[in-house]
Amino acid sequence: MSIEVEVDESDLAEMVEQVWESYLDPEGVSPLIPTYDENQPSEVHSSVSITGSWTGHVVYASSRAAAQRAAAAFLAMDLDEVSEDDMSDTLGELANIVGGNVKAMLPPGSQLSLPQVNLTPESSARFPNTQRIGGVYGVWEGEPVSISMWQSRIDNKEEGA
Repeated sequence: MSIEVEVDESDLAEMVEQVWESYLDPEGVSPLIPTYDENQPSEVHSSVSITGSWTGHVVYASSRAAAQRAAAAFLAMDLDEVSEDDMSDTLGELANIVGGNVKAMLPPGSQLSLPQVNLTPESSARFPNTQRIGGVYGVWEGEPVSISMWQSRIDNKEEGA
């Protein structure tokens, strides 16, 4: 049996802001500007799954250019030094950090998966039997970035049984 998630969009927005200020924009010169567009395009994705008292996913999605900038900022590198592995590692770590913060707000017994990273277009990064329950959608230096939460629909059916 799963509980209703205790993390709402304002909690998620606060987590994302903390990650941005700590890792991607510590000088405060390049914030994530909200667009509130949950259908904005994305090219790369990373996610972590949470199981236990709540079952779902935390997904970080962005353009390749934003992923490259994130890796450069996170790893203190120049943009032209960033490799595919650097982007993959950084995207996985960003999903892991936000997912860990979400997990910390859930009742004991939840587990966080290792990050999964997909450096291919959006259509191959879907989560079957889930519904989006919240997200932060914006642009960073003109590039789309989103961090969203997806809850398993199977859990909703179990609760109604």
